[in-house]
Amino acid sequence: MFRKVLIANRGEIAVRIIRTLREMGISPVAVYSDADRTSLHVRMADEAERVGPPPSMESYLRVDRILEAARKHRVEAIHPGYGFLSENADFAAACDAEGLVFIGPSAASIRRMGSKTAARQMAVAAGAPVVPGTHEALQDAAGARAFARQHGYPLLLKAVAGGGGKGMRRVDSDAELDSAFRDASSEADRAFKNSELYVEQLIERPRHIEIQLIGDRQGNLVHFGERECSIQRRHQKVMEECPSPLVDVRPGMREQMGETAIRIAREAGYYNAGTVEFLVDANGAFHFLEMNTRLQVEHPITELVTGYDLVRLQIEVAAGKKLPLRQEDITWRGWALECRVYAEDPYNNFFPSPGAITRLTRPLGPGVRLDGCVYDGWTVPIEYDPLLAKLAVWNRSRETAVARMLRALGEYDVGGIHTNIPFFRQILEDDDFRHGRLHTGFVDQFLARRTPFEPGPELEALAALVASFHTARSARRTENGGAPRSRWLEDGRRETLG
Repeated sequence: MFRKVLIANRGEIAVRIIRTLREMGISPVAVYSDADRTSLHVRMADEAERVGPPPSMESYLRVDRILEAARKHRVEAIHPGYGFLSENADFAAACDAEGLVFIGPSAASIRRMGSKTAARQMAVAAGAPVVPGTHEALQDAAGARAFARQHGYPLLLKAVAGGGGKGMRRVDSDAELDSAFRDASSEADRAFKNSELYVEQLIERPRHIEIQLIGDRQGNLVHFGERECSIQRRHQKVMEECPSPLVDVRPGMREQMGETAIRIAREAGYYNAGTVEFLVDANGAFHFLEMNTRLQVEHPITELVTGYDLVRLQIEVAAGKKLPLRQEDITWRGWALECRVYAEDPYNNFFPSPGAITRLTRPLGPGVRLDGCVYDGWTVPIEYDPLLAKLAVWNRSRETAVARMLRALGEYDVGGIHTNIPFFRQILEDDDFRHGRLHTGFVDQFLARRTPFEPGPELEALAALVASFHTARSARRTENGGAPRSRWLEDGRRETLG
């Protein structure tokens, strides 16, 4: 087993990996940018190395500096977490060249599955159902127009090297196609240094359901069931649950999706942790979407339901060990939910809210897990994704898990910045959510039908009392030679009088 492992990441996932390394008796080494010098993952590691200034392109994405840190601290392996270099085939290959173990799949598997068109071809070869679309990159908008003549609108333009909704555009007619193609291609080039696009037929109101799997270097593969990831904003997941409310009531669906995921992984020559993602249409048919060749953000809920530490399994198979379990050993018990707590304002288009945390109260109690990276007084940096923590709960049933999450969210208090905690409480109390009527457009529709906040008579009376107090105090200050008299207007502005 490894003696020392470097974590090529930051934030809550770095903290999460450090905790498992500690349990395994492995010394954790952290890297950090100038913005993260006082971050929790740096404080928790045995050793830490600066890798550059705050911009990720000059720090966490600098392969040369990560490898230099690995050499300096004499580590034997690197865990990339998720994001940053986790799905960078060149980085995985560079680790191999340095004699370092990359705790993830092979560089070849990352390349095969990193191209969305190549991944679609591999899924077809494995006999997996795929959404109708092109299996090669489009040369121009004319290729998408030819596809539309055969399959009709609406359709989706998607980046070949894409993810996270970047380089993606919905197109509903010929008139929109040329401008949508230019915009999507330009965005893909900025995000991935690859402007190539392909096209898929759009599935309206699909569910996003994924299968977690892991394989060893001896060719053994198992799956850990599904996660429902349909609650998304801007094509990015914000709330997940395990199992899926749909799959849980459909006999045989979990086994079918799991077996399909494993066939795709075998076709790719895959080992270590990975996730095969599917879209499920209104008829309950599932279609291959993509494969993420890394640990997923939402892995805690699978751990809560199955009882396995996925990070530990990642490390063990990376060290050459055989998987210590077979498919029949994996069972699913109870229900788990996860909320991704972000420093953002959901009611202002999810605008980021960096700044100093002035107050922090964490939820506690049975069945509550918080994977976080913040502490009272820490400043949320503007340079990175504003994820603060992942709040996950487990209980015997979906209904009791929802009740537990509501209780935990009620105890969770973060002062000084906006968070999406109140937004989650509203979703959990929504009737459609309670009945499992989920789809990837759920959040947009929820916000559209949300009743605007209207103050009741008690709050209006309190506001009037506060305004009267401020007016009276200003008048007294003027009489005593203080600030000029003023009054508060109905729109909240203050008007100076004389």
